[in-house]
Amino acid sequence: MRKIIIAGIISAGLSCIGMDSVAQPLPAHNLKFDSLAGRWDEGIPLGNGLLGALIWQKEGRLRFSLDRADLWDQRPMKGLHRPEFSYNWVFGQVVQQDYAPVQRYFDHPYDREPAPTKIPGAALEFDIQKLGKVNSVELDINSAECNVQWQSGARLQTLVHARLPVGFFRMEGVSAELIPELLAPRYQGAVTNTGDPVGGDDLSRLGYKQGVITRTANSMLYEQEGWGGFRYRVYVKWKQRGKRKLEGVWTIESFPSKESSSKTSLQARKSPQQIADSLLNAGYSRARQAHLGWWKTFWSKSSLRVPDPVIEKQWYLEQYKFGSAARENTPPISLQAVWTADNGRIPPWKGDYHHDLNTQLSYWPSYTANHLEEAMGYLNHLDENKPNYERYTRLYFGVDGLAVPGVTTLYGTEMGGWIQYSLSPTVSAWLAQHYYLQWKYSMDTAFLRDRAYPWVREVARFIGNITVLNERGERHLPISSSPEINDNSMAAWFRQTTNYDLALMKYALQTASEMAKVLGLQAEAEKWAQLLTTFPDYALTADKALMFARTMPYNQSHRHFSHLMAIQPLGLIKWEDGETSQAIIRETIAELDRVGPSQWCGYSYAWLANLKAWARDGEGARKALDVFASAFCSVNSFHLNGDQTGKGYSSFTYRPFTLEGNFAYASGLQEMLLQSHAGYINLFPAIPADWSNCSFKNFRTQGAFLVDASSEDGKAKRVLIRSEKRGEIKVWLGEGSWKIIQQKSCETDLSKNGWLTLKADAGGLVELSRNGTIP
Repeated sequence: MRKIIIAGIISAGLSCIGMDSVAQPLPAHNLKFDSLAGRWDEGIPLGNGLLGALIWQKEGRLRFSLDRADLWDQRPMKGLHRPEFSYNWVFGQVVQQDYAPVQRYFDHPYDREPAPTKIPGAALEFDIQKLGKVNSVELDINSAECNVQWQSGARLQTLVHARLPVGFFRMEGVSAELIPELLAPRYQGAVTNTGDPVGGDDLSRLGYKQGVITRTANSMLYEQEGWGGFRYRVYVKWKQRGKRKLEGVWTIESFPSKESSSKTSLQARKSPQQIADSLLNAGYSRARQAHLGWWKTFWSKSSLRVPDPVIEKQWYLEQYKFGSAARENTPPISLQAVWTADNGRIPPWKGDYHHDLNTQLSYWPSYTANHLEEAMGYLNHLDENKPNYERYTRLYFGVDGLAVPGVTTLYGTEMGGWIQYSLSPTVSAWLAQHYYLQWKYSMDTAFLRDRAYPWVREVARFIGNITVLNERGERHLPISSSPEINDNSMAAWFRQTTNYDLALMKYALQTASEMAKVLGLQAEAEKWAQLLTTFPDYALTADKALMFARTMPYNQSHRHFSHLMAIQPLGLIKWEDGETSQAIIRETIAELDRVGPSQWCGYSYAWLANLKAWARDGEGARKALDVFASAFCSVNSFHLNGDQTGKGYSSFTYRPFTLEGNFAYASGLQEMLLQSHAGYINLFPAIPADWSNCSFKNFRTQGAFLVDASSEDGKAKRVLIRSEKRGEIKVWLGEGSWKIIQQKSCETDLSKNGWLTLKADAGGLVELSRNGTIP
């Protein structure tokens, strides 16, 4: 991977000219408790995209669970790459109705082998028995700092530095006897093979020789060797600042194996250990200033206010976690990002990269919330691993172009699992959407030319190579699936292309044609457009509801809404297209509601909020957000997949932690307030009737416009639009008598029926008020 350098965001958020200020995180948005959590997945989360920590209490001791995003055991999945590793061979087994060998060869290794997998770092512990009872625990999301107060007067302040690969802690009101203890993960001990990728096997199954901890009077260094020469080390150092104050730093440094030496990790001019020493010498307060500067810029990027304190708080907590887990030059958000399970076990689903939903949903909120820089970490990862994906494409599918495994390691290598999805042919098409969105929200022509179109073009080429024509002249996949319908059984394969695969292939070809046309590549644009015409229509019931496939209606509750991808997130069937599309959307959602949520996970509710927002159902979107926040989250706001209330929101009541539901939630609220996917800016398109007053600031739209807006009595009241690039956009303001307050470097056409046409130069702006209200 490219060098990972923690850097601050350079561009500051634009001010809201002539409008009331929309406040940044409030104390009410913080996490506040009267005791330390007793579980790792309820701890206070801190992070900077590379390093992470969870602050909690274990067996009466204050515990810091330490993690780093690139700590990975990347041994090849045992037994996966055999001669039968071929899409054509699988197709033959499906045709012969002999599927047991496929499950044995390609599904079972993921369940039965301990690696490849993400691995934890280490833990710090403090014996706090003499400090007495905890009085308060607070995560201040504005400063990204955890504060713990004891009734004895002792106090802890701790953070993971936003710009540098270091964690810092300061304890006041404590004796000189209180020093940290470094604990290594337990890589030796009893071996348990559960065959359960959700619960995870013991770390001891990885077979590492237990690492060594070297101690001095005021430091500790833990060195651990993993598989294939990979190693990492955890460094902790502290010093007394007077009689009653202790300050300390920690860092984790990783060293790739010899085979992976071309893909380096965080390597700056100074080593993480040297940086940690420098920060410790400077002191906590000085180090904190640069950290606060990064977070101040982050929070200036966007904000909102809605008249529901629970939903608003959850959005700010999701933004905080996104800022803690995503950076441009760190590994992208995996299932748990920088908060790997600290329970002596391999993390749920090996902490890997699931590209059949999880990584995609994790980046949904980045675009409207104006965090394009952080979103680039995802695309950097995909581009860096592109040669590996091309190897996989030729090896498994036997054709040229670009396919991406649905389940991968840090470096993009396939891991097996339920191969209908882990080796799906349309994964790269869903990933192509993030290249498209990055382009459309930034209007960066160089990015389009050099990165987005080259990716999408290769996906389109692959689709042309892997599909065949049937007897009706329709282009289709030889075998198709719909995540994760019928799990990994023979019945999970369809001989007709599912709506899921069909929507993704259509989307990739449509996008390729649009991009090529913008770049002036007319012949290529026509090629992709012509290929698109050879695909059939979507499978619909008599009532116009989307089906899984032509032979299977939506007849079972399922966590993955794979059959309706054409509606959301792909937007191929849009509400704005008129009555035919609206009928499909209404009936598909109605059927989803009728079948019910018995097999849903938390992320299903978060996705539902986005879906209902696009269908202009504000009340339905609000209800989905309410259920997610109240039933599927830990006390620290982590998404736990299962229903934690026992109120019947799902038959899943387990609690494996993954992040995609959290970030899809943030996107759902954003889509209620502002939409631009249909080619125009739509203000407050899906707010409930009782949300009379809402506002947002610095929300970004397609076309590279930034919008501030407020509502009154459910209607837009004031709006400010600024253009980053030269462009034209239409804006639906809503009914009322609108007055332009100011405009700069733009032309406007304000119609009487609530539409504004805006032609703006870079740096242009227009501010409007409904019914002539002057700010």
